[in-house]
Amino acid sequence: MELAHVIAFNLTLLAAIASPGPSLLFLTRSSMAHGRRAGVAAACGLAVMAALWTLMALLGLEGLFILFPWAYGAFKLLGAGYLLYIAWTTWRSAREPLDEVAAPSGRRMFLQGVLINLGNPKSVMFAAAVLLVIFPSDLNVAEKTLIFFNHLVVELTVQPLLAVLLSTAVIRRRYLGLKPVLDRIAAAVLGALGLRLLLSRG
Repeated sequence: MELAHVIAFNLTLLAAIASPGPSLLFLTRSSMAHGRRAGVAAACGLAVMAALWTLMALLGLEGLFILFPWAYGAFKLLGAGYLLYIAWTTWRSAREPLDEVAAPSGRRMFLQGVLINLGNPKSVMFAAAVLLVIFPSDLNVAEKTLIFFNHLVVELTVQPLLAVLLSTAVIRRRYLGLKPVLDRIAAAVLGALGLRLLLSRG
């Protein structure tokens, strides 16, 4: 394994973090709706689970999913259900002012971040594909450990920075002015992503 492999992996990670999807949408809304502390906690949950998916890919979990499709299906069903639950609760509270909505604890936001990324078993397939394309096939234990911790550090740096930016006073003020509309857009997108995950065959 060479430095060029790690750089290519990190660039791919940055592109994946910035790509539209349930993780970025959840982080955006959490940070704007509940502020910096909640956003950073959510970011850390997303980051830890994303790095764990890479670790599981390094350990060959995608092979188990191929051998036992029911396990993959169970993960997918739970993930889709959780996305639909988040969509419903977001839609339901769209018109409620934030001061009437109980502020979630940091622990709860961290757990929700973990569950959002845990609920997408395709992540381990994606991680396996990226690892296969970028790194040599004969990785040893030390190199796999380095890849995992590298991923964790990148995620724990970038995701909280995004949360801090999204929770700035200017952005939060604009969000609060359009909260009912933005929350229902977020709910609709999360619901669509949940249905897509539920109905997808792969």
